[in-house]
Amino acid sequence: MTEALSVKNITKAFPGVLANDNISLSVEKGTIRAIVGENGAGKTTLMNVIYGLYQPDSGQIFINGEEVTFSSPRDAIAQGIGMVHQHFKLVPSYTLAQNIALGVEPRKGIFIDEPALNKSVKAIADKYGFQINEREVTVDVSVGEQQRAEILKALYRGVEILVLDEPTAVLTDIETKELFVMLRNLVEQGITILFISHKLREVLEISDDISVMRAGKLVGTVKCEETDECQLAEMMVGRETIGGRMRETKQKGELIMEIEGLSVLDNRDLTAVKDASLNLYSGEIVGGAGVDGNGQEEFVEALLGLRPLTSGKIRIDGKEIQELSTREIREAGVAYIPSDRYRSGVAVEGTIWENMVPGEYYVKPYSNGLALAMPEIMMMSGTLIQKFNVATPGLDAKTGNLSGGNIQRVIAARELGLEKAKVVIASQPTRGIDIAGTEAIRQMLIDYANRGAAVFVISADLDEILSLSDRVVVFYEGNVLDAGYYDETIRQRISWLMTSGKDYCVD
Repeated sequence: MTEALSVKNITKAFPGVLANDNISLSVEKGTIRAIVGENGAGKTTLMNVIYGLYQPDSGQIFINGEEVTFSSPRDAIAQGIGMVHQHFKLVPSYTLAQNIALGVEPRKGIFIDEPALNKSVKAIADKYGFQINEREVTVDVSVGEQQRAEILKALYRGVEILVLDEPTAVLTDIETKELFVMLRNLVEQGITILFISHKLREVLEISDDISVMRAGKLVGTVKCEETDECQLAEMMVGRETIGGRMRETKQKGELIMEIEGLSVLDNRDLTAVKDASLNLYSGEIVGGAGVDGNGQEEFVEALLGLRPLTSGKIRIDGKEIQELSTREIREAGVAYIPSDRYRSGVAVEGTIWENMVPGEYYVKPYSNGLALAMPEIMMMSGTLIQKFNVATPGLDAKTGNLSGGNIQRVIAARELGLEKAKVVIASQPTRGIDIAGTEAIRQMLIDYANRGAAVFVISADLDEILSLSDRVVVFYEGNVLDAGYYDETIRQRISWLMTSGKDYCVD
């Protein structure tokens, strides 16, 4: 087959970090090449070099056998390379068509020709089999539709090599399956795809070949049909990974948090949670399964005082907390790992130490009542950064410059490091995190439960739920349904509840 892209001896260094170390690989035209590796392995840096965002310190890039050099993404696009980033770069108030053709719109004189624009976008969508309403305003469409728009934005510019950075990180299972159908259709029409992901099961489902990176180096490339999750995981981390069930089921202790008859509205004032009840016990991990959008976020926000209740009671150690502020609820012993680390987990413009003290800055020994006690804050922050293995050049580094996995470790360190919580609520705690980071955060949650806390883990990843949970509930259309305790039939019960919302039936 014809070689679409190759890189030879690519090296890229940043101060104190060798991100890409003499990497060479080639990708055949009309195939899907997965690039996998832990956070910090160098895979996104390599893709940014290929896309022209970074210039390599040394090495060569070849497109269709001819050497090219890029000084910007504009050069890469001109040579047929497009990239869809994990965090979409769309203008919310524009229509999908306006976003797709942004900067290259058909015009009549000085004005954009809207009919021609919509027609041209629809033609590209039809050519590649994408279902999209080009006239919809971007803010009003689903995440899956926004991602289609990002892909079409690249295709509209005539790219033949498409780089996808963690394309399924924010998609539901149904949206992921739809994406895979579209990617296979693109490949059949000659498009070459580079697919960056942490989800090995998905990589094995969609890829033709898989290249594994570790610590800035290319470990190797394997055919999809000749490998499995275990081999890939070991190549990524350089050792055998835990995998499977991590939790030995424990006996529950005393009742800590009691949630009774909880009802909550969403942002559109529609009922998102319906008369839900749940008890959380000391020493127990409860998993909250379900397809995203079934009331999980609204349920969790209500528990933290971030969203008002329309009815219901919430108690910790028998005392009602539903009228308390978020600060008062946290002071009552609730730790929270949010699902969106960038929107509500950290202040991305803040330093590492600033993101470590939001819950502590006003109490001794971190405050003397008039000012921050900086020596104590820096000592606490440094201890937690070391304990939770956060890779950062220093406590004064801007948090937004860290990788997603390291930002998640910052959040976990802040919420779990001081070991004060009675209740830990973790929403999508390992979404978009590499294997080692996933293992570390899951083990932290297990350790917290073993010390006597009540732990509630909400995750769209069923394998994560099954790895951790003593007991499982399922969110379905605003209802919280009991799937029971972990046993050999728990997966079937969860699947049944997730798809039907009815009590599990045994034939």
